[in-house]
Amino acid sequence: MHVLDLVGIFVFGITGALVGVRKKLDVFGIQVLALVTGLGGGFIRDVLIGATPPAALVDWRYLVVPVAAGLITFFLHPGIGRVERLVNIFDAAGLALFCVTGARKALEYGLPPLSAALVGTISGIGGGVIRDLLSGRVPVVLRSEIYATPAFLGAGIVVVVNALHYDAPWTTLAAAVVCFLIRFIAIRRGWNAPLPRMT
Repeated sequence: MHVLDLVGIFVFGITGALVGVRKKLDVFGIQVLALVTGLGGGFIRDVLIGATPPAALVDWRYLVVPVAAGLITFFLHPGIGRVERLVNIFDAAGLALFCVTGARKALEYGLPPLSAALVGTISGIGGGVIRDLLSGRVPVVLRSEIYATPAFLGAGIVVVVNALHYDAPWTTLAAAVVCFLIRFIAIRRGWNAPLPRMT
């Protein structure tokens, strides 16, 4: 789980940095977005479950990983026309990894199944919400896009598998893959949540 957590931070850090590139921020602004995107969901998760101080303030690797992601993106980002597509792909990957690790950590801290699934969902979407607010975008989770639903489904799979006492390592990866595929397909096919009818 620790490795998945760091991988999630890295891919979310790339997401934040790519948004910074798209917004034409300087290297400091790109690093800030990489940090808050990579660590925001984990901070919220740890505070909610009482794992204080948050892991990012205890383990130096949690701070170095998003900084590295930001620097790599700053120097190696693709042509500006392809940035948005990559942001969506990396965001889906980060969402998938964080929702499952968030749910697992919540279960380890004794939360009941539904609460653990909710914490996993918040862990997945929290960094992206902070990123979008800081960069002046309407958070993805508040738009009509299918975003929080795959995160809740991925976290829910982890919770159900745990309740069945079948907690093999591959089940966590399978839950992450399910979340990623649903989010990715929703992006490619333009699936949206229902909107209110305007009269």
